[in-house]
Amino acid sequence: MLDKIMLSVQVFLALIGAYQLFLTFFGWYRPKNKKMYAPQKSFAVLVAAHNEEQVVGALIENLKTLDYPRELYDIFVICDNCTDNTADIARHHGVYAMERHNPNLRGKGYAIEWMLKELWKRERQYDGIVMFDADNLVSPDYLIHMNNDLCSGSRVIQAYLDTKNPNDSWITGSFAISFFYANRFVQTPRSNLGLANYLGGTGMCFDSALLKQVGWRATSLVEDLEFSMMCVQMGIKPTYNYETRVYDEKPLSFSASAKQRLRWMQGHFEVAKRFFFPLLWQGIKTGSWVKIDAAIYSANVYNFFFGAILTVMLWIQSMTDHGTANSALVHVNPVLINSISLAIYVLLPMAMLIEKANKKTYKYLLLYPIFMLSWWPITFYAFFTQNNKQWSHTEHTRVIRLDEMKSKQVS
Repeated sequence: MLDKIMLSVQVFLALIGAYQLFLTFFGWYRPKNKKMYAPQKSFAVLVAAHNEEQVVGALIENLKTLDYPRELYDIFVICDNCTDNTADIARHHGVYAMERHNPNLRGKGYAIEWMLKELWKRERQYDGIVMFDADNLVSPDYLIHMNNDLCSGSRVIQAYLDTKNPNDSWITGSFAISFFYANRFVQTPRSNLGLANYLGGTGMCFDSALLKQVGWRATSLVEDLEFSMMCVQMGIKPTYNYETRVYDEKPLSFSASAKQRLRWMQGHFEVAKRFFFPLLWQGIKTGSWVKIDAAIYSANVYNFFFGAILTVMLWIQSMTDHGTANSALVHVNPVLINSISLAIYVLLPMAMLIEKANKKTYKYLLLYPIFMLSWWPITFYAFFTQNNKQWSHTEHTRVIRLDEMKSKQVS
């Protein structure tokens, strides 16, 4: 009986993997060129910051020199429960420092929700709301592309996410590889197929009228995924802009990354519980593959969780006298299963090649399997602590500016 259950679950997970592999075939070509518009949309650029005095200045300098009419956008730094000089630095750079003090409601989602309410009270209103993290850097053409997308009718937009420090350590290199894969084989296929794309926590742009209408309401540990699912549930498809990039800083050490990833997985479990069945049922009832695909995407954390458990169980069985002939799917059809597994790993360097990754980053492919295996204990622990909604801050130890990052990429 246990063998049959294990085999059935493996078949189900294999079908999900095959579906995701099928989607990657639509990521080999770039989205069609979008129509260009003259700058006309105004933007409120929000920077979420909690004790970010080390890095926020570099981002503000970057944002103040974007290739977009300066009178069409204002910069607001959300100084959320800060105890350092973040607000003073923002004021010194001539942008708005919006100080929030609420130790009981901590986290980026609550900070955004508060900021939007403050924004609606102001005399000047904006066509679009843009959100960044304080440790980001932004391509100079970012607002040009957001203007084009808003003028084309998009209401929720995610820019291409890249890594600011890919070659600092094997952890940042592994994150960079994940980003290349996600941009090319997760986001791009969905954009080409007309499915919903997914927000990545930064580099996001929203139609102001939409946010005024529905509010933010995304206050989980993964507010980006939560708001993505809320949009799909309301019939709004987030779109993806491949043309402009936002560079996110990744933690250097394993312990810091594990802490960050634990928070993500705890939030993912919460979002999956809230949205999987409603979206799946709505998709089946209305014949909407957009909603069915979103439901499948929301449940990825459970696929990974059960996949990890099954793999460990099969390893244990293989070391006993029972063997795995009756319970391992790989023994039922070794060619098919091994081909799917190999194809997924081969796509990693292919994504890096297509996205023109720095040559130095390729060496981290050797350690990438270890990085992926490290998700197993993190996910397992997150499953049993998913009710913990305590937000944690990622520390920054140095500042990187856009010109410095560009020079490293060229070299």
